[in-house]
Amino acid sequence: MGVQDYADHPKLKPSVVLTGSAKECNSGPAIGLIDIGVSQSAFLFRVALPGIRNDQSKVKCEIQRDGKVLIQGMMTEGTGLLQGLPSICQMRVQQMCSPGAFTISFNLPGSVDPRLYSPRFRPDGILEVVVMRYMKPSDPANAWVPPS
Repeated sequence: MGVQDYADHPKLKPSVVLTGSAKECNSGPAIGLIDIGVSQSAFLFRVALPGIRNDQSKVKCEIQRDGKVLIQGMMTEGTGLLQGLPSICQMRVQQMCSPGAFTISFNLPGSVDPRLYSPRFRPDGILEVVVMRYMKPSDPANAWVPPS
């Protein structure tokens, strides 16, 4: 099956499960929107986590060999400080998900090597992860042998 076939195959479309405040979010930007990219050697996925601050939310991403991804974290209170005015104002953001724990889980369209992944939490609230696909060890009979 080619790389493009993964994206077009209906049985390989990832199902996404949201729990906690991610599931209860009725207003504001959606948490848990997912994009998955496929190449010959890796998968790239991006998960929207609007309003999440990596330094306060303790976002944790676990990847299993079968391609199951589990993202957990804590949606903190939507407050912020505005400075630069004659006084400091504290604002309350009401268009974000309610505070609380959240879990997002989905499956990648193939096996991966969970030791070989590179997560990056972007400033725009996107968790971006590249994880290498699992490659079966080569048959020793077909292995290249250096000339003697």
